[in-house]
Amino acid sequence: MTMMTPQPLDQQEDEEMLVPHSDLVDGPQPLVEGPQPMEVAAAESNGTVENQAIDEPQASHFTWTIENFSRLNMKKLYSDAFTVGGYKWRVLIFPKGNNVEYLSMYLDVADSATLPYGWNRYAQFSLAVVNQMHNKYTVKKDTQHQFNQRESDWGFTSFMPLSELYDPNKGYLVNDTCVVEADVAVRKVVDYWAYDSKKETGYVGLKNQGATCYMNSLLQTLYHIPYFRKAVYHMPTTENDNPSGSIPLALQSLFYKLQYNDTSVATKELTKSFGWDTYDSFMQHDVQELNRVLCEKLEDKMKGTVVEGTIQKLFEGHHMNYIECINVDFKSTRKESFYDLQLDVKGCKDVYASFDKYVEVERLEGDNKYQAEEHGLQDAKKGVLFIDFPPVLQLQLKRFEYDFMRDTMVKINDRYEFPLELDLDRENGKYLSPEADRSVRNLYMLHSVLVHSGGVHGGHYYAFIRPTLTDQWYKFDDERVTKEDVKKALEEQYGGEEELPQTNPGYNNTPFKFTKYSNAYMLVYIRVSDKDKIICDVDEKDIAEHLRIRLRKEQEEKEDKRRYKAQAHLYTIIKVARDEDLKEQIGKDIYFDLVDHDKVRNFRIQKQMPFNLFKEEVAKEFGIPVQFQRFWIWAKRQNHTYRPNRPLTPHEEAQTVGALREVSNKAHNAELKLFLEVERGQDFHPVLPPEKIKDDILLFFKLYDPEKEELRYAGRFFVKSSSKPVEILTKLNELAGFSPDEEIELYEEIKFEPNVMCERLDKRASFRFSQIEDGDIICFQKQPPSESEEQLRFPDVPSFLEYVKNRQIVHFRTLERPKEDEFCLELAKNHTYDDVVERVAQRLGLDDASKIRLTTHNCYSQQPKPNPVKYRSVDHLLDMLVHYNQISDILYYEVLDIPLPELQCLKTLKVAYHHATKDEAIILNIRLPKQSTVGDVLNEIKTKVELSHPNAELRLLEVFYHKIYKSFPINEKIENINDQYWTLRAEEIPEEEKNIGPNDRLIHVYHFTKENAQNQVQVQNFGEPFFLVIHEGETLADIKLRIQKKLQVPDDEFSKWKFAFLSLGRPEYLDDADIVSSRFQRRDVYGAWEQYLGLEHSDTTPKRAYSANQNRHMFEKPVKIYN
Repeated sequence: MTMMTPQPLDQQEDEEMLVPHSDLVDGPQPLVEGPQPMEVAAAESNGTVENQAIDEPQASHFTWTIENFSRLNMKKLYSDAFTVGGYKWRVLIFPKGNNVEYLSMYLDVADSATLPYGWNRYAQFSLAVVNQMHNKYTVKKDTQHQFNQRESDWGFTSFMPLSELYDPNKGYLVNDTCVVEADVAVRKVVDYWAYDSKKETGYVGLKNQGATCYMNSLLQTLYHIPYFRKAVYHMPTTENDNPSGSIPLALQSLFYKLQYNDTSVATKELTKSFGWDTYDSFMQHDVQELNRVLCEKLEDKMKGTVVEGTIQKLFEGHHMNYIECINVDFKSTRKESFYDLQLDVKGCKDVYASFDKYVEVERLEGDNKYQAEEHGLQDAKKGVLFIDFPPVLQLQLKRFEYDFMRDTMVKINDRYEFPLELDLDRENGKYLSPEADRSVRNLYMLHSVLVHSGGVHGGHYYAFIRPTLTDQWYKFDDERVTKEDVKKALEEQYGGEEELPQTNPGYNNTPFKFTKYSNAYMLVYIRVSDKDKIICDVDEKDIAEHLRIRLRKEQEEKEDKRRYKAQAHLYTIIKVARDEDLKEQIGKDIYFDLVDHDKVRNFRIQKQMPFNLFKEEVAKEFGIPVQFQRFWIWAKRQNHTYRPNRPLTPHEEAQTVGALREVSNKAHNAELKLFLEVERGQDFHPVLPPEKIKDDILLFFKLYDPEKEELRYAGRFFVKSSSKPVEILTKLNELAGFSPDEEIELYEEIKFEPNVMCERLDKRASFRFSQIEDGDIICFQKQPPSESEEQLRFPDVPSFLEYVKNRQIVHFRTLERPKEDEFCLELAKNHTYDDVVERVAQRLGLDDASKIRLTTHNCYSQQPKPNPVKYRSVDHLLDMLVHYNQISDILYYEVLDIPLPELQCLKTLKVAYHHATKDEAIILNIRLPKQSTVGDVLNEIKTKVELSHPNAELRLLEVFYHKIYKSFPINEKIENINDQYWTLRAEEIPEEEKNIGPNDRLIHVYHFTKENAQNQVQVQNFGEPFFLVIHEGETLADIKLRIQKKLQVPDDEFSKWKFAFLSLGRPEYLDDADIVSSRFQRRDVYGAWEQYLGLEHSDTTPKRAYSANQNRHMFEKPVKIYN
């Protein structure tokens, strides 16, 4: 609901408010239905506050002291109004909660009811309930919002628990008085739509296709590296190339338009050249990933051309990974190239601190010694140093990291500084390797700052760029480009917290702070010594002539369209249908009604032109003198058919075209549809149209041939409404070329939406009796001989029209090859499920159609839907083809080994069986009734595999990412077991586990490697996890012997293995003398898989074919450029 004019408080007490009822959302909530707050979902929007809030904010502090708080009996309470930034505000609270067990508190626009239509204002604000005993326990929450008519209030439904607020010992109510504070900062909002980027800045933006702001910010950055742009222009393309299929041409076209257009540029041609569909454009990807993929593609496309090697020249640097022994003379080095560097943000205050961390030396000693070929295990130091840096240095800031404790990705919003000038030769070249060329001065200037605003699951990207490395910065935010100062581009993108100035200093000394969700994500630096080469001139001579011609032509066409559109209100489009159009279209393009008006000749005529003058235009176009023209107006009937309704009157023909269009068309669109009636004499020359009196009806005739299954236009003529069809049979036979006495049947085509209605016409009833009128359609055909009717597919007009209405070509594909058509069938939309599978079975030469299983098509992802069609679960073919508001023409099929109805009563599980003594697992497809249990699965497996002994017991495990997450109870029903994402593993239960003692423990044992990514430890599990019984007091040395025997690892290899106790991903290394059972004391740990004995060694295991679909989630879909 929308808030109405606030009433005085005494009238508000009993009023019931309609508000969102949810205490599950932790972030700020609107009082009325509205978008989620930033903490919950930072969704991308073209109208983001980032775009609109400008200028320095005005801020103020407001304190509201509420006495007799616990005795308030009203549902909601407003504070007095206070003014910030020239706007009136007030605080709204629900003392007993807004349908939740929490205090609810919002900031409200006090005068929203009296503000003009379309008002909006942007504010950052915090609301607090003061703890009057200990100020540090004050509850304070902050957010930001664009207030408008629909959302005139915003805040927190679940601000703090009522139990805490009303507890007198907590300090929030002292002497039954509650103190509420509000800090509000207001920014001015500019008119987004009236802004002209080219006029204000000299640059234009890029249009957002849905979620492509991440791409736009990167493309603007690359475009503003002139050397890169010049190289793109010099990639060879020809006038025969199509931009939608050529990445070089699409990028050239895009860059040309960015350079010469006056308005924002679309990126659809480019994304099409990537092979992306609309669905990809609505997927938000990662800037860094797109940058790498795009540069790789361009590098590949530049090979063998004059610009080969440009990507490497601009962006490629090299570093050296080294390991150097301390006590012996041995050093191992490896040179690697990079196009960008990933720098840590967490724990680093600025770029220099990140570089320090990047080259930090790691000591390999103790349990972590280095195996130095002929020298054995040695103490060593390990690190990275740079051989050379590229002219254009791209720094990716690691704002997103995996939080092992929370098992989720998180965004790091910490403050992180970056300089305008970056000196990588500092401190005597501490980052450089010994073989680095010290004559090259590695001093860099900041060129662009790519910013991410929002949270981990979404947000908005934009870029700050100084194209010519002067002091003037520009913000490129999709379509909008603005001039910005250096503070906006630098300090405001450091992240951390923002502190806003107080307008009443001394009144309250607590600073007003907000977490900044907008911060730098990628930095581009240009080396000072290469500046003149990289920031070079790029003009028209760099652009291929065919490209200039093509793009100028495009620009002219665009300008013509714009002019055409601007003048559209002065013109009317007149669409003139003639007999020739009906003859051309009926039976080919259309079967119902008379004509497709979009395919007839149309005239763009000024509205002020008299209609009689327009007739002269028609005479010139068609060669029909004005006196022989008679025009009929079309009318849409109630049954949705469209027919000529009546001739224009002399009075109407004397009017202007515009006046006539308004008379004829109540829908007020710019079109006038007419039928031109021209009568022909014996020599086929036009003659004067006959005078039409009230009893005359103009009818149109279609002829159907059931043997050829063809329908065509036969002609039209007038009949008397009092006459009967039997009187025109001879004339119809003449039109058709039949003998005069041929027996023919007549049908009236009545309608075709939503169903076909075509009825036999009584030849002996008058046309008036049969309700035949001007513009009606009569279909006729020869009377079919009764014996041939059975041999004809569609013996009469109604059956043929029914067929035409419902026919559907369906492309069938196998699920194994979902991109390729296997075959096509012509089916009918009203075919039943049985009809469809029967036709598919016939096409495949299959006797049993019930073994066909179909899967429908997702029009958006262009993939099969995840779940197949259940047996006879849909009524008709159309039900299988409809996907939301679209109709597909694709179905997928499988041929099953048993009938589908039987299969639907069964559950199929894919199980990997691990033999007790053999290495390789075998994959079993176990198919059992859905009500079966895990015990039934294990019994079925026993009949299919070789057991180590006849009485062996089996168990079923759930394995995911090389960890055992579950051992299934024998009696668990299999219906809900999911084998799509997890691996199901069956194995024999070892004898030692059956005889486990009271003090023994069954622990998880997993293989792992440890990766040091810039000194950050990441544990990666691999291989086959297993259970192990450990005994009380047993040392690691004893357990190692059992593990080596179980896994059959040779001594020389096993000696390199390390053993650790891991909890929540953190390794704690063990010595041979350590008592292992002491580490596994707690029996009540939730998620036992997170505490395990880890075997650290290199991953040499082959990747198993049965690995489950452990892919990334949809919102983390990898960037792919297909062409």
